[in-house]
Amino acid sequence: MTQAFNPYLPSWEYTPDGEPHVFDGRVYVYGSHDRFRGHVYCLNDYVCWSAPVDDLGAWRYEGVIYGTKDDPDNRGGEGCLFAPDVTRGPDGRYYLYYVLSNKNYVSVAVCDTPAGRYEFLGNVRYPDGTRLGERPGDEPQFDPGVLTEGDATYMYTGFCSPFDPSRTGPMMTVLGPDMLTVSRPPVTIMPSAPYAKGTQWEGHEFFEASSIRRFGGTYYFVYSSIVMHELCYATSREPGGGFQFGGVLVSNCDLHIDTYKPAGKPMYYGANNHGGLEKIGNDYYIFYHRHTDGTNYSRQGMAQRVEMLPDGRIPQVEMTSCGLNGGPLPGRGAYPAYIACNLFTTVDNVYTGGSGGNGFWLDARFPKITQDGRDGDEEPGYIANMTEGATCGFKYFDCRGVKRVGVRVRGYAGGCFAVKTAWDGPELGRIPVNFTSLWTDYSADIALPDGVQAIYLTYHGHGSAQLASFTLA
Repeated sequence: MTQAFNPYLPSWEYTPDGEPHVFDGRVYVYGSHDRFRGHVYCLNDYVCWSAPVDDLGAWRYEGVIYGTKDDPDNRGGEGCLFAPDVTRGPDGRYYLYYVLSNKNYVSVAVCDTPAGRYEFLGNVRYPDGTRLGERPGDEPQFDPGVLTEGDATYMYTGFCSPFDPSRTGPMMTVLGPDMLTVSRPPVTIMPSAPYAKGTQWEGHEFFEASSIRRFGGTYYFVYSSIVMHELCYATSREPGGGFQFGGVLVSNCDLHIDTYKPAGKPMYYGANNHGGLEKIGNDYYIFYHRHTDGTNYSRQGMAQRVEMLPDGRIPQVEMTSCGLNGGPLPGRGAYPAYIACNLFTTVDNVYTGGSGGNGFWLDARFPKITQDGRDGDEEPGYIANMTEGATCGFKYFDCRGVKRVGVRVRGYAGGCFAVKTAWDGPELGRIPVNFTSLWTDYSADIALPDGVQAIYLTYHGHGSAQLASFTLA
């Protein structure tokens, strides 16, 4: 098996909103496509990546499956391709559902294979030809999640600002076997924030990112709540109602988790989130995304294995660096810094910025994962802006006999990296670093305890260091 990291795709790929689906022995991930250093979300064409179900580190680039200008209503490219989903129809073909950033209706493309070139098919419409989302009284459509059972396709859509009473909640619409025509009009499956006070949804009301799966006889509806950084889930025995709040699956700043730090302490710079649950082999995984380059607009796909309890509940999981690996990474050798799952300073902040409470656009005071070059350049990622007190964390490694730790660093920095196995734990040693314009290797004799360990590196000193990798020996 190939070693798997988070993010699970190359460090120069920015594919958020990942919807994983297993088709014929491979898992395919469909998502939107951000641009490195982009100025808005989803500037690039849809691409697809896939991996064998028994080797979740061996991802293969399938290429562009649908272009921004392939939609006849977007020949000029004014709109962006927002988060999509794919389902296999009753005819065995594959159907791609999406909403353009400047439209309120759902478009559909079709392909004979999971990752071939999709062709525009049409818009989701009522039997009289009116597009769903454009009939008087319709709410705007957004980010469809789809599930086909027999001749029926259940489509879940919606975007609900907590301050907009005109948005009532996520909607479920049933489509007929042609994959376009509404056979049952939208029904609201849970209330939006203006209507959720005193209900089970309060504090985790629906915001966006509808995703739907069925495991056994239970439907799992995954969504992003109004706090943005968390993916929650709800369950029902029926696709169109009766959903009960299940809890938080994952947070892209690790809020709520109290297994290794206080529940209210953020351990990464979070923002919006979107993803899906999938059973791959005998295990269940939640796919989601993180934010890089100090903005909201360069997001990368992440994944974690989750535990499906006998009663169907799924406890929240930590962000880790090992993700799809099936266990800790070997505690030996060199690892890229971009697999950091924790990134913070002495000043806590939940949000990357742009919106959502106490957000800020990350500047030179705050560490960030970035890369050299332009969008599309296959340049390895690294951590920039490691200033005094900045910490990056990596979880987890199966350490055996580690006696020396190294770092590869560049930048106008003079100081050291302190090595710890807990974010608030004792220093096990320090690695001195100097001012340099080139990537330079430094190391020190530092012994790590045997067993499964996290690795935390905290910079102390002058200036700002950039971290490319670290080594355990």
